[in-house]
Amino acid sequence: MVSPTSSHAASPMSTSGRLHAPHLPPVVLATAQGSEQTETLAKARAFAEPLIAGETLDTGENILAHADAVAEILAGIGGSVAMQAASYLVYACPHLNKPEEVMAKAFGPELAQLAIQTNQLVHVQRLSRAAESGTHGPDNTPLSPRIQTENVRKMLLAFSRDLRVVMLRLASRLQTLRHYAATKLPVPPVLASESLQVFAPLANRLGIWQIKWEMEDLSFRFLEPATYKDIARLLDEKRTERERYMVDLRGRLQQALSEQGIAASVDGRPKHIYSIVRKMRGKSLPFERVFDIRALRVVVPDVADCYQALSWVHEHFVPIAEEFDDYIAKPKANGYQSLHTVVRDADGGPIEVQIRTQAMHDHAENGVAAHWAYKEAGTKGYAGVSATSEYDTKIAVLRQLLAWERDLSGAAQASAPGSGLFDDRIYVLTPDAAVVELPQGATPIDFAYTVHTNLGHRCRGAKVDGAMVPLNTQLANGQTVEITANKEGGPSRDWLNPELGFLASPRARAKVRAWFNAQVMAETVARGREAVEKSLQRLGRTAIRLEDLASQLGFKSADGLFEVVGKDEYSLRNIEVLLNPPEPAPQDNEFLPKKFKGTSARQSPSGVLVVGVDSLLTQLSRCCKPAPPDAISGFVTRGKGVSIHRQDCSNFRELVSRHGERVIEVRWGEHQGAAASVYPVDVAVEAFDRQGLLRDISEVFAKEKMNVIGVQTQSVKGTAWMTFTVEIGDADRLNKVLGTVRGVKGVRAARRR
Repeated sequence: MVSPTSSHAASPMSTSGRLHAPHLPPVVLATAQGSEQTETLAKARAFAEPLIAGETLDTGENILAHADAVAEILAGIGGSVAMQAASYLVYACPHLNKPEEVMAKAFGPELAQLAIQTNQLVHVQRLSRAAESGTHGPDNTPLSPRIQTENVRKMLLAFSRDLRVVMLRLASRLQTLRHYAATKLPVPPVLASESLQVFAPLANRLGIWQIKWEMEDLSFRFLEPATYKDIARLLDEKRTERERYMVDLRGRLQQALSEQGIAASVDGRPKHIYSIVRKMRGKSLPFERVFDIRALRVVVPDVADCYQALSWVHEHFVPIAEEFDDYIAKPKANGYQSLHTVVRDADGGPIEVQIRTQAMHDHAENGVAAHWAYKEAGTKGYAGVSATSEYDTKIAVLRQLLAWERDLSGAAQASAPGSGLFDDRIYVLTPDAAVVELPQGATPIDFAYTVHTNLGHRCRGAKVDGAMVPLNTQLANGQTVEITANKEGGPSRDWLNPELGFLASPRARAKVRAWFNAQVMAETVARGREAVEKSLQRLGRTAIRLEDLASQLGFKSADGLFEVVGKDEYSLRNIEVLLNPPEPAPQDNEFLPKKFKGTSARQSPSGVLVVGVDSLLTQLSRCCKPAPPDAISGFVTRGKGVSIHRQDCSNFRELVSRHGERVIEVRWGEHQGAAASVYPVDVAVEAFDRQGLLRDISEVFAKEKMNVIGVQTQSVKGTAWMTFTVEIGDADRLNKVLGTVRGVKGVRAARRR
């Protein structure tokens, strides 16, 4: 067993063989990065401090202290000031009512989006860990391949929005592991497993080995403490003797290179316990046969010096040929470059030597992290790393993540055949490097509809990785797709033919169908409009508003009327009957209202007095059915006396426009006593059609002692349009009754026509 003060077990600082910077607020660390950027960082910390200073994470760590440490980690690997500032704003988000609006106003929309997207990723990963713990229990420490893959997918989608989101999560997870190591609190197995199987490989894929090694050693220490301590003990047993020899060897090598004019920096390479265990298990080796127990790292000015240093090492020691790797000539997929060789000393003991330039060393430690600072650093770059385009960086990182995803998908499929976790998804890029998730087998047309529906409709050609391709070409992971589109136009019907393979996405196929359905509907409405307008011309009623006509016929809009007419589902005869109702031959007392007992015999038959004329025949118009106290006017007809209209009647307005000289002034006569004449009026009701609706509305009129003398009903697509003809003595009282009708279940509207 190793004591708590052992160099390998005491703290997370020593597991990676390097000492961390003292814990200082990152504002201090950022002073060399420009006063404006320093001000942004200080402002972000001051903004978040009152919100989070007294709060703790579910790990028990103070949130402000955690954010300080995360910002410090990011600064140490070359992360930009925006990333460091976001480490505070991420934890301020849950305390704000409108976080995006508030932070965008204070720090700009870009930094606000970075904080919000990182906060969202934190949330979904927390839910994922909770689901894994609930499903498998605390003793099932390895993450299942399915959960691994889903976590990678979340990382990938977060990355698609902003490269820096993933970096913030890596730094935060490393600090969480350091907190558990420092406090010696029990670590949730799922968290340690997720760190080892998802976060550390992610750091490796991005080339950020400084985080990778430390995260691996900490996670392994929590998951397999006994094995960790055994290896730490073996490393400590002959540490003094081993380090004495390595100090002598470093001196010899550095002096020899100096004599050749090479300013080299030679140091011992840190011993990573998890790396040693993996080699022992992967190659079934005992501890004594692991070659990198004794290791040197040589950093020289340029590539030629790398090979010169290699020549000296091979001249003075016996190289093991099968252990030589030239990652300069053939870099690793994540961009890592270095010469690796293993030689034997005079006693036959193995020594690993890594030789690289300073630029290669910086990339090996920080990977693509330095690229995130290019916007703030300008063309000269940041932390010694030259700036590259965001697109090139994003492409390189995306392909690393896609390769990792494919590896995990294969593992998931092998462990659960037929699961198809990622077999159904691919990820491609837009020309500005945004990631688009598509179903497997998707084509450029699917891509276009995913980006924007209108782009899909107008799609006419596509380039994949710069080359023109047919529109039914199946896309693959990591490709860049560019769409050529017309300014106007729509999809082709061929796209809906499954045998031609133009569409793989049900969503895109639905959008194409919707476009064609809309075209058919537009043609139907246009055909119906034409028929209605011709009918109105024939009737001489072109002045009527089409919306008013549709409403009087029981439709919500004119297009609704045009649609059913265009489909030949509605007769134009209904319009003719509405506008020109047939008038039967006049009969005795046809237009005289019914009388209650006691009505004055001297009352005019219609209850209307024609100003200045005695005993003139009057009749109430059927089109607007006036009743006291409506404002009325008279129109002198040919052979039928004076027709009485409401002054707001559309028919009357049309008559006035054509024969204004035949308009005559009229008024309601005086009623004697409580009893009075009754008048027929039409009431239009719109309601949800249901059983018993007609009965319920009729009961309202019956209770109000209003006689219903006629009913017309029509039901269209679940909506009932009803017209009641009722006898009333006073139109004002009708308004009160209509309020009661509107309270009947299902009634949406009730009005006098």
